[in-house]
Amino acid sequence: MICLILAAGYATRMYPLTENFPKPLLKVGDNTIIDWLIDDMESTGKVSKYVVVSNHKFIDKFQKWHSESKLKDKIVILDDGSTENDNRLGAVKDIAFVINELSIEDDLMVLAGDNLLEFSLQKFVDYFYEKQATCVMRYFEEDVARLRKTGVATVDENDKITKMVEKPQEPESNWAIPPFYIYCKDNISKIQKGIDEGCPTDAPGNFIAWLSDNTEVYTYVMPGKRFDIGSIDGYNKIKETYVSVYKKAL
Repeated sequence: MICLILAAGYATRMYPLTENFPKPLLKVGDNTIIDWLIDDMESTGKVSKYVVVSNHKFIDKFQKWHSESKLKDKIVILDDGSTENDNRLGAVKDIAFVINELSIEDDLMVLAGDNLLEFSLQKFVDYFYEKQATCVMRYFEEDVARLRKTGVATVDENDKITKMVEKPQEPESNWAIPPFYIYCKDNISKIQKGIDEGCPTDAPGNFIAWLSDNTEVYTYVMPGKRFDIGSIDGYNKIKETYVSVYKKAL
């Protein structure tokens, strides 16, 4: 399995903190956000290579981080060529870019590089190998305003997505889909097909919505909380609490 970490955004909501520094490399405790994700995935023993896709503005910051990483021999850093928020590729095109650039034909986990989890991804990986199909996570969200800002899915009794809409104005369920996916290798070629057929490319959930209309996509209930760091206040709060929360959850 290859693990792709999406880190090509510009985090404009967190300016000035992230105006000249990428959010995934912000420190939480002794680790950067991205290192927390990689350390957890490394513990699964299933990842042969990590790929971090950045933008041209921040590529030097990621290259420096890479040079100092204890796993640098397993990590590839790619520059998607964008230079500012207005010309960013979007998550789906970034995924397609990485697949094409590295000729990926393996199972592919995709993670948002600005999220922290209070649980290990091990059981999600186990679930994927059990299903042998593309899998996503889901969690129950009561707040309609929050549902309107994320992917929302309806699922059947076998946990398979029957319908998914990214950022719906009228959510049809309370099952929110966070940006953690594992694409089986048979679906890798379909990402470019989805783009060619008009799949929106900004949010990664758009492709899952398209894919679930064309093949089986299963959902794993998230076993704990995730922390999407979207504001300076949120970042300061998580810096104070995350390490103890994570260790307690494990």
